[in-house]
Amino acid sequence: MKCPSCGSTDTRVIDSRLTKDGNAIRRRRECEQCERRFTTYERLEEVFPLLIKKDGRREPYDRNKVVFGLQKALEKRPVSADVIEAIADRVERFILETGEKEVASVAIGEQVMNELRDVDHVAYVRFASVYRSFKDLDDFMDQLKELLQDRSGDYSDGSADLAPRPSERSLSAS
Repeated sequence: MKCPSCGSTDTRVIDSRLTKDGNAIRRRRECEQCERRFTTYERLEEVFPLLIKKDGRREPYDRNKVVFGLQKALEKRPVSADVIEAIADRVERFILETGEKEVASVAIGEQVMNELRDVDHVAYVRFASVYRSFKDLDDFMDQLKELLQDRSGDYSDGSADLAPRPSERSLSAS
């Protein structure tokens, strides 16, 4: 393994541990030349299907794009980096379980939205507003009503009370 500081390939493993989810091995390494310590992760390399973009282009799957989208949606929200990684892992598992050689990017976006809906409603609406390209306030309100309806059950008249609940007011003030 090449040292990120000096570029030497003379490094040794100090400690190896399985990650919490058991899908990778975390290795602490030390450079024999500059004595800098660093961490590497060893993961199974899986072959992901090509993504079919909305315009018909095909491109390789890029985990970094999923993680970046999640980070943007969850910016300034009380969600840890571990949760973001876990969501990305579940999205990858979803992609691999399709068993297809090509997967529509729309399916991946929907999967990300499903994951965000369960983790953080604000992040879900942020992601959905960009992903679904809301054209006006009505699109945004429809999505909010749907989210509130999912959260609190059916509304007899089809409308939703959009005022925050007492427990949410203290959260939205921060």
